[in-house]
Amino acid sequence: MIYSEQNRLSAQKRGSIEVICGSMFSGKTEELIRRLKRAQFAKQSVEIFKPKIDTRYSEDEVVSHDKNSIRSTPVESSGSILLMSNDVDVIGIDEAQFFDEGLVEVCNTLADQGIRVIIAGLDMDYRGIPFGPMPALCAIAEDVYKVHAICVRCGSLAYVSHRLVDSDKRVLLGETAEYEPICRDCFREAGVR
Repeated sequence: MIYSEQNRLSAQKRGSIEVICGSMFSGKTEELIRRLKRAQFAKQSVEIFKPKIDTRYSEDEVVSHDKNSIRSTPVESSGSILLMSNDVDVIGIDEAQFFDEGLVEVCNTLADQGIRVIIAGLDMDYRGIPFGPMPALCAIAEDVYKVHAICVRCGSLAYVSHRLVDSDKRVLLGETAEYEPICRDCFREAGVR
């Protein structure tokens, strides 16, 4: 009787939430792609989503700065993820900071359904302020993995994505021409806050 109960419990899918966060150029998307490709290699069904506004490298792929990529579905809102997540084992979400606050409930619902949810995103904006749904996602996740870029000014671990162009818009898509990873001390010296 105990043996069959253990078999039943182990046969159930266990959902979870994993968050990969850090500044720009820290390898968040690279790590997301690595985890998703491992799941595919293990013959798990995988679906990947990204915000429709992120068209920097591709409209229908998640692409790292190192040009590694994986097919994805661009969506307007977090609710769309829930609608398109039937019969999957693993869901990947890139650039989570650009989604609405409803992403937190979507991820909880998916994990409660036995799905492994892997999320990548900036934890702070260019001013060093927690960004979008990322703080709440970090709070509810079973695993939070913070990755770091190297400060381009002094070589320490980067703290934030420093904006190089003059704009007050919170969401400004860009790459190395618009942002640089810098440490806390260099950020303070830049006088951004």
